[in-house]
Amino acid sequence: MGKKEILTRGLIKENPVLVLVLGLCPTLAVSTLAENAIGMGLATTFVLLGSNIVISLLRNIIPDKVRIPCYIVLIASFTVLAEMAIEAYAYPLYQSLGIFLPLIAVNCIIFARAEMFANKNNTFNSVLDALGSGAGFTLALLAIASIREVLGSGRWFGLAIPWLSDNYVFIFELAPGGFIVLACLLAVVNKLSKGKNRKELDCSGCPSAVNCGKITAGGKVTAGSKITAGGELSAKGGAE
Repeated sequence: MGKKEILTRGLIKENPVLVLVLGLCPTLAVSTLAENAIGMGLATTFVLLGSNIVISLLRNIIPDKVRIPCYIVLIASFTVLAEMAIEAYAYPLYQSLGIFLPLIAVNCIIFARAEMFANKNNTFNSVLDALGSGAGFTLALLAIASIREVLGSGRWFGLAIPWLSDNYVFIFELAPGGFIVLACLLAVVNKLSKGKNRKELDCSGCPSAVNCGKITAGGKVTAGSKITAGGELSAKGGAE
């Protein structure tokens, strides 16, 4: 995989929010204002970048059995640093983000990149992956927040928009509006990609594959095959 692809795939092809559908809790919670979206996106990118770098450097040192606890400690440490910096230098943003700022420590986007990429690649590629995924997350947040702020309050980055500032639809400021905007953007991305972002699942390396009812002998997902009581595949697609 080339350097350019590693950097850019997180923007569209594997966008954490609009394609992989990860990190929806902070996405829907803080996307009422464009300023909050930028702040959350940058904070998450910082944590993602720091954790990717350290995990990549220590990937041959961290024992496999304790890698998840190590990830948690590292990610939580960078989250605390980001939280302290925002509290010190951008206190209004710190108040706006509230509890969702420390919750970056459990953001599944960061854990996914740590486990799927940083743990298996060199530091430079891990930096590119973190920047691409962080930028994709920030852009998705900004898109959702911009739509919700414009339609829900008639403003954008605090600036009043003619006509809309007097004819806004308040529901977009509320939770239902967040789901509506997210659903519309997901539909647009799926329509434009025409299913190109979908990949065939390969479960051959999954330790829980024997418990799944849709695994073929080659480890591929199928629509009808099932696992027998003894953990063997049923030839006719039914449990024996």
